[in-house]
Amino acid sequence: MKKNFLPWALLLTNVLCACIGTSAFAQTANQQLLPFTAEYIAYRYGDDIGSATLELQHLGYDRYALTYRSRVSKFFLSDKRHEHSIFKFDGNSITAKEYYYSRGGTGPDKELTVMFDESNQSISVDNNRLQDWQGEVDNQLFRIDVPRQLAQGKTEMRYDFINYRGEPRTYIIKVVGKEQLELPYGIVDSIKVTIDRGSSSRETFAWFSPSLDHSLVRLQQFKDGEEQGDIKLKAYSVNTQG
Repeated sequence: MKKNFLPWALLLTNVLCACIGTSAFAQTANQQLLPFTAEYIAYRYGDDIGSATLELQHLGYDRYALTYRSRVSKFFLSDKRHEHSIFKFDGNSITAKEYYYSRGGTGPDKELTVMFDESNQSISVDNNRLQDWQGEVDNQLFRIDVPRQLAQGKTEMRYDFINYRGEPRTYIIKVVGKEQLELPYGIVDSIKVTIDRGSSSRETFAWFSPSLDHSLVRLQQFKDGEEQGDIKLKAYSVNTQG
């Protein structure tokens, strides 16, 4: 029951993440990352089951931190997740540095640390070398890169990344159209994408709004035609001090 009942808790933790052509994280020179906070409401079959927050902070110089938190529950089942990424942005490209993941609630707790070692060109998971580093990123840096790619007019993206289980994965993201959405935040125009997760039984869709710096405003997932979860933007603010 637990396995089938709580898959919506994974929506913002295992859906995406690394390259278009040689690198999806190669950007137009001198572009800036805008610190922000986005708050979401999680739904299943229209019921409010919890919340999620995504926050980008500038740590100084070329270092940034991206933090995701979620808390969902229904009846006696609950799920609480936290992801924290430290990465480098030099005005031209994004480079993964450190990734931390934790999960608590119903079922077993889980913690994971992934380190991206630039000097040794290696990736380690919980202090154990996983593989050579060939440009992969962590489980959530797509949330910063996809909006930038969409702003440049890209319509297809390939991402190689290390997921929250410490496993290498590849997803393909394609633009499928434009839609006007009615969200808790309000009515926004959006770009809709589909996410190929390499599983024929799952369908994942995401919407990004050009009016909000192409930020993620909705994420919905289905498995075998059944909705697993639907996350919608509630509030968005820019940190001008970041």
